[in-house]
Amino acid sequence: MTTVTNHATAAPAAGPDGPAADRVRVIPVRHGERPVGAYLVDRDTARFEPAVDVTRIAVTALTAAAATTVAVAGLARLRRPPAIGTVTMGPGGWISLKRTQPPPLRSDRSHRPWWARLLRAYPLVERR
Repeated sequence: MTTVTNHATAAPAAGPDGPAADRVRVIPVRHGERPVGAYLVDRDTARFEPAVDVTRIAVTALTAAAATTVAVAGLARLRRPPAIGTVTMGPGGWISLKRTQPPPLRSDRSHRPWWARLLRAYPLVERR
């Protein structure tokens, strides 16, 4: 519940009729023990000035940054490993692939894509 306190302060301002003619009354507004803002009331207008809670803003920003960091670190740990391991060149031009299975052997050449026929490329097959 928001309450308006009865403590009003007056700040004298210089006006055409002297310092007492244009008084600004400050009426603080609280929500429980927490200040919410203040009404600034002068002879012609009344306006509300909200109070800015810098501590709450800083704590919220730091909490959001920490949560984002934890989420990114967690997703980085759950990243899928690569499909194959290290690719090295062996003696005589042999290629060595670690942590992988050999490709399936194909003997049917009728299902070659058009680009393989154009380039005269053939699939890698084991010859016995």
